[in-house]
Amino acid sequence: MLGVAKLLGIGAQRIGQPAVLGELLAGVLLGTSVVGLVDPHNSVVHLLSEMGVAILLFEIGLETDLKQLLHVGGAATAVAIVGVALPFALGYGVCRMLNLDNLVCIVAAASLTATSVGITARVLSDLGRLQDPESQIILGAAVIDDVVGLVILAVVAGLAEGRDVTYLGVAQETGLAFGFLAGTILIGRLIVPPVAALISRLKLGGSPTIPAIMLAFGLAWLAAVSGSAMIIGAFAAGLLLRETPNVHDIERGVGHLSHFFVPLFFVAVGAAVDVRVLSPFDPANHQTLLIGGLLIIAAIIGKFLAGYAPVWFRGNKNVIGVGMIPRGEVGLIFAQMGLAAGILTPGVFSAVTLMVMVTTFIAPPALKFLFSRPRV
Repeated sequence: MLGVAKLLGIGAQRIGQPAVLGELLAGVLLGTSVVGLVDPHNSVVHLLSEMGVAILLFEIGLETDLKQLLHVGGAATAVAIVGVALPFALGYGVCRMLNLDNLVCIVAAASLTATSVGITARVLSDLGRLQDPESQIILGAAVIDDVVGLVILAVVAGLAEGRDVTYLGVAQETGLAFGFLAGTILIGRLIVPPVAALISRLKLGGSPTIPAIMLAFGLAWLAAVSGSAMIIGAFAAGLLLRETPNVHDIERGVGHLSHFFVPLFFVAVGAAVDVRVLSPFDPANHQTLLIGGLLIIAAIIGKFLAGYAPVWFRGNKNVIGVGMIPRGEVGLIFAQMGLAAGILTPGVFSAVTLMVMVTTFIAPPALKFLFSRPRV
């Protein structure tokens, strides 16, 4: 996994594309639909993948200025809200137009609301553009998207199990998700700096990287058990440690870990893609390709237009819209849950998978193109 990811990552860079594109392709090639060497559902592969995305978001948090992130909070919130509502409405409309069952329409549309912050963040980091206002809006909106996605996921899970979904239940899920992030940052800013200063004086072997990783994994675990998203906890840990005196040592140590674990995450994402659904020669795929094609259009238009939601922002809204497009592993989670619950047929599941695959792969080269163009 690591060898092929590195080789194709270097190959992608040689042709002027971000390394993440080569790593995703490595996953597709090694996955069950091509060579068959990597099963994304294997427990070891899943564990390595989870560690990879946690380290990636922790690393992104270390490079993110919390004050700047809060400064673009209004724009990020507008992008996130429109970026959830519009793709859901378009996806639901497409599925109803094709006379699919109402519950199928809801689950398929819900899969369009996600944004894979890991993929976009890695591209922005590779391009050295994380500090741009557009990038900060994308990161903020993607984090909000993940929180909103958890709420939608809980609602859809309830529908799948035949439970009644109440306004109180939705409000509780929303409060829990947003409350964890806000509470962690507020409390952590009081506790983390003095603890970090104490650790730096102890001169322990491997410090300050090891305590930093402990904090990142600890908050990721705490986020997961409290009903929030693991990656939000890891991201929050990075935000907290950015202001500590040893941040550069932490970045250097975490960077070594990320070179190993992060490519494995993208290989696992790519391995979950079944390219066999792309074959137009199989009559069984025709309906799948029709649904998938319409979902792709809805997915791209919905997120791209969300970039124009903050009308007061003077930056490059095209960058924001494209940065919100990739669905990645988040979209696959929705699809897999719908399939396991018996809501999605294998054909509709494959159509959603096709949408996830296309949106995931078009974003890195599109962002590279937009950033390479001169500012107007």
